Amino acid sequence: MGNKKQVKHPPRVKFRNMYTHKKINYKWVVTITIITFFMAIILGYASLVLMNKVSLLGAILLLLVIVFMGVFFDLLGIAVTAADETPFHSMAAGRVQGAKESVMIIRNAGAVANFFNDVIGDIAGIISGSASSAIIIKMNIDGTGNATLLSIILTAIIAGITVGGKAIGKELALRHANYIVYQIGKILTVVRKK
Repeated sequence: MGNKKQVKHPPRVKFRNMYTHKKINYKWVVTITIITFFMAIILGYASLVLMNKVSLLGAILLLLVIVFMGVFFDLLGIAVTAADETPFHSMAAGRVQGAKESVMIIRNAGAVANFFNDVIGDIAGIISGSASSAIIIKMNIDGTGNATLLSIILTAIIAGITVGGKAIGKELALRHANYIVYQIGKILTVVRKK
């Protein structure tokens, strides 16, 4: 009778999350959806018009700019979510330019990261796909090569650059999150003054 093993239950752990008490901001969701819709129309139209007006080399360079823009803004979005608010409070107390803005950015990390990663980053990804198609069409008009093979190769190159660039960007963003947010805060200070 005394040989019964006691079953040990894992201790109960309570996880605290700073966003648990916040309500979902449906106004932001609707606003950002509408903004994204119109930004995608404007940027998509502009990129396709530019693709038709520039040479093949210019179109490829424009495509790379679009891809790197997506990678860069993804880096910013990750940095905002990874940054620590604490050092910026002492900087703000010392009236360091950009510190208050940095605190504001971190406190609105969800919305800021959504704008950087999802709005700009995803639009750049989608536009890079349509820009790739425009380049393939331009190549076929010029009479160079097989459209299917060129399309597959270009898609693979763009996918590789995008994923590799975002992987490097994430590493940089996680290692230098506070510095990146501080630089964004300084830029925001200058913009707000003007």
